[in-house]
Amino acid sequence: MADIIQLLPDHVANQIAAGEVVQRPASVVKELLENAIDAGATTIKLIVKDAGKTLIQVIDNGKGMSTTDARLSFERHATSKIRTADDLFQLHTKGFRGEALASIAAIAHVELKTKQEQDEVGTSITIEGSEVISQEVVVTPSGTSISVKNLFFNIPARRNFLKSNTVELRHVIDEFHRVALAHPSIHFLLYNNGSDTFNLPVSNYRQRIVNVFGNKTNEKLVPVEEETDVLKISGFIGKPEFAKKTRGEQYFFVNDRFIKSAYLNHAILSAFEGLIKTGMHPSYFLNLKVDPQSIDINIHPTKTEIKFDDEHTLYAILRSSVKHSLGQFNIAPVLDFERDSNLDTPYNYSKSTIEPPKIEVDRNFNPFQEQKQSNRQLTSSFKKQSTGHWDGLYVGLESREMATDNNFTNVEFETEKSESSLFENDDQKEHISTTYQLHNKYIISTIKSGMLVIDQYRAHQRILYEDFLQNITVKQGVSQQLLFALQLHFSVQEIEIIKPLRDDLEHMGFMFSSIENESIEITGLPLGVPESEVSIILEQLISDVQNEVPDANFSTTDLLAKSMSKSLAIKTGQTLKKDEQEHIVNKLFACKEPNVSPTNRLTFITVGVDELDKKFI
Repeated sequence: MADIIQLLPDHVANQIAAGEVVQRPASVVKELLENAIDAGATTIKLIVKDAGKTLIQVIDNGKGMSTTDARLSFERHATSKIRTADDLFQLHTKGFRGEALASIAAIAHVELKTKQEQDEVGTSITIEGSEVISQEVVVTPSGTSISVKNLFFNIPARRNFLKSNTVELRHVIDEFHRVALAHPSIHFLLYNNGSDTFNLPVSNYRQRIVNVFGNKTNEKLVPVEEETDVLKISGFIGKPEFAKKTRGEQYFFVNDRFIKSAYLNHAILSAFEGLIKTGMHPSYFLNLKVDPQSIDINIHPTKTEIKFDDEHTLYAILRSSVKHSLGQFNIAPVLDFERDSNLDTPYNYSKSTIEPPKIEVDRNFNPFQEQKQSNRQLTSSFKKQSTGHWDGLYVGLESREMATDNNFTNVEFETEKSESSLFENDDQKEHISTTYQLHNKYIISTIKSGMLVIDQYRAHQRILYEDFLQNITVKQGVSQQLLFALQLHFSVQEIEIIKPLRDDLEHMGFMFSSIENESIEITGLPLGVPESEVSIILEQLISDVQNEVPDANFSTTDLLAKSMSKSLAIKTGQTLKKDEQEHIVNKLFACKEPNVSPTNRLTFITVGVDELDKKFI
């Protein structure tokens, strides 16, 4: 029998390795930014075109590489950061994989320019699909510049699986934020399609957060500081009143490396227990410093998941630290039986001498004397009125009565017209209801063949979804004007998501007076949308656009209608009146597709009489 196992060619092996390292343009951004940080750069520029599909360029002013290092950096298993296997548990750097540049060069056109500070000239290397096209001496500034063009040019199947530019750019910006937040001592710049998107100068950690997420973020932050033998915590958490329905602004950094940890996230949520509503998520930006030997960061290809030696201790320390900060800054109620701040002496009176109060008494005061005098005056006036000219009191009375009768002879009374209300009261007409609500979740209605069970949340979603679609299509959404304009604040990234949706939102009934870099001013809302729910609706819409866009062929109108209907539909647990129940039933079966919700889930089921009869056999 012939041998069937064979070694793969190098270019095929490189492409397979690239599948682990490079999943999308954001993966290239992460590797190149981390390499620039390890090179000791103080200024890093990231330039992307078409969300990184056409160009990803990272320019830094770091140490640079020699000619030999520049050539070896594109070989597989080449790295400058580890020498032995034990070094894997003593990592103090970022990108140590040794296959990043080799994997990137296998699936893209790569151009590298680098120069060390002591050298007069630098090195330029051009690689296409793992093949070195040219290597020459060039004049270039100190540092390194890597350009990655036409990603997945030789693997069209992988390129077809990339999402739309909006989604891919969001992933690129997410990676940029993660690296920039972990290193506030480095100046970061991001250019997208020639426009300046982010310019983050060197600053402290708080200012870096404000520069990334907008000026309004500053008032939301509460500092957290704790240092123990096991763990050192520093950073900020968001105030409970600014919690969101989405998990947007949640960042854990372990030894300056971004990680995801559901276990540590649960510690934060437990610290906020009782301060935020169920389903809301607080924001946090926390740096954790631990011993590198106590963690294993190689359990995931992207190194975003970390395994800790003692997770339970970290959980307890993190939870108590966050609780302490919330109480220390009067965010959460605290019981302190030792001291009451209300009883403290004001500062101006803390050093003044205490003088006993003086009481002065008027010994000549007689309260009965004044009372007798007032009684005498009252009695004398009464006697004068009652005895003098009593017969004159009735003069002219008869003439006044005649005049009064003449004035009211031709009086007409206006009667209000009786109008019947839309829903008649029970005392006017006995109302026989055919619907019932079960557990504030289902609406039960009778039909000829048996019983109809409707999910009130999904049914209302379908009703609103078709109404919104019609309003957007016909462009005749009804709007109610606000007495005072409503101003909302979002980050630069979120504003860029809302801008393309402005026309569709206005067709639904929203009226915008201005959409600026970090704020939106709304002057009108669709009918039935409460003013208090607007920020929640827009946050949900932004989250849906970021996470639920399938590909470049999606319909913005459809996504907008789905998101709005999901936010405004009556929720499970809400009690409905009889007329509201009947309204939902009637409107549901007037829809074009009453069987399913906008997310393709059943809105109702039928239970036949035959099925009920079988239960009693």
